[in-house]
This record gives sequence, structure tokens and C-alpha cells, in this order.
Amino acid sequence: MDRVGRDLWGDIAYPSELVASPMVRTQQTAAVIAERLGLQVRTDAAFQEADFGDWQGLTAEEIEERWPGQLEPWHTSGRLRPPGGGESIEDVGVRLRAGLDALQTGGPRTVVVVSHAVAIRAALGVTMGADPGTWSQLRVAPAAVSIIRLYADKRDEIAVAGAPSEGWGRA
Repeated sequence: MDRVGRDLWGDIAYPSELVASPMVRTQQTAAVIAERLGLQVRTDAAFQEADFGDWQGLTAEEIEERWPGQLEPWHTSGRLRPPGGGESIEDVGVRLRAGLDALQTGGPRTVVVVSHAVAIRAALGVTMGADPGTWSQLRVAPAAVSIIRLYADKRDEIAVAGAPSEGWGRA
């Protein structure tokens, strides 16, 4: 993130704010980024991972074993909720859209958001206006960088989706 607005994506201002999901792993990642950028971390639950209900903490294999045939339609329909009161993919998108809208209230700036795979896919999906059942087709690798540009007229754009955070040579 330190290279945004410097030698990568020069049309995007250097980050001036850092927001993270309240979950431990994102707080840890955000702390490393905060040190590098010289920013404080603000926690915002709008950017937390999906609520997986009874599936929370289970692997895909464990979910399939206990609830055969339910995980795939959760991803591909976008509207099914996991057992135990979890969120549908569409629910996550509604929450993320509200979080993105709230970021706009601070005026033009570059905000780094540290979040999770399903939440990032939802942010990208709502920005594109894509059906929630297609969001699982977006690859979001660990520590990848995605850049969403938000505009007052809501003609938002995705500038970068899922690019590796390391591996580019210095300019």
C-alpha cells in the first residue's frame, strides 16, 4: 500500500486513512500497514467477513459433510443464508455498500480497507452492479490489492481487482 500514489497507480492519492474489520486477523494486518503508512487504524464492522452462522470456523469440506449440497448454492445463488442465522452473499453486499457509502462522507481521499475474501468480493460485486450469485467468480487471494474508486454520482469503478500485494519491482 505504501506504493499507491507513488510509483504504482499514480492517479490515486497516497493513502490518508486506514480502516479494518474488527476480526483479529485483519487487525493484525492493519497494524503492519499502519506502521508502514504512518496511520492509525479505525475499526468498522461494515467491513467484517460474512456471518457464516453454523458454518463459522468450518472448512468447506466440513460444511459439505454436515450440510451436503448447501455451500455451492450459497455462493452461486447469492441469496441463500447458511443455517443458524448467517448472512447470504447478498446480505454481505448490502452491508458493504453501506460501508462504502459511509466512506464517501469524509470527502475525496484514499482509504485503505483491510477486509476478507467474501466481503471484498461483495464490495467489488456491488460496485460492478453484478448479481450476487456471480461474486464468487472474483478471485481474491490473501493479501491481494483491489482498488475501488467511489464517485458522488455513483458511477463507481474498479481500478484494480485482486492484484498481488508483492512482486512488483521498484520503479
